[in-house]
Amino acid sequence: MSRRTWERYKGYRRRIAVREPRQRFLIVCEGEKTEPNYFEKFPVPKDVIVTIHRGAGVHISVVREAISRRDNSDDEYDQIWCVFDRDKQPSNPRSAHNFNEAIRLARSEGIKVAYSNDAFELWYLLHFDFHDTAIHRSAYITKLSAKLPGGYRKSDPDIYDKLVDKMEVACGRATTLLARYSPLNPEANDPSTTVHLLVSELRKYMV
Repeated sequence: MSRRTWERYKGYRRRIAVREPRQRFLIVCEGEKTEPNYFEKFPVPKDVIVTIHRGAGVHISVVREAISRRDNSDDEYDQIWCVFDRDKQPSNPRSAHNFNEAIRLARSEGIKVAYSNDAFELWYLLHFDFHDTAIHRSAYITKLSAKLPGGYRKSDPDIYDKLVDKMEVACGRATTLLARYSPLNPEANDPSTTVHLLVSELRKYMV
């Protein structure tokens, strides 16, 4: 091999070695299991990197964790998402304000939010039916248990596989539901969810 050919070969090897990922996601989740178990199952190619952080807390704590991880990471993320619920707290009169404030802070920082009012399970339920009536978060569990063989567990590691064939339908229903609220007021729009927006981004890269 000539010297010129060898130099070209080395340059090619270097370009391959430092090739950047096609897309890099950071998803910061409120819960330890429910949301991470779902998003970790998305089949994306090796050049799409999805980093999931579990158990970041509630509302604004999730957003602050996302900001901290962005600002203190050597990686540059193409998309940063926070995933959290409204989670009504009658004993906490500021819970509504905290929910909307978390969304406002995220948007001011260029961070996207996949929120659910009132619970993440609303997204699961939309795979089976169009649901536009406010119910207690415990009722989501009851309804899903009636829909899924063997019932529903929040920590189910296979929930993605059980729902994936209905994903497109669920995205359509979530879009229709969100469009019913004008103007949007996330803490008051019960039920509503923007989880489908994150799902739609991940679907662009599914294999």
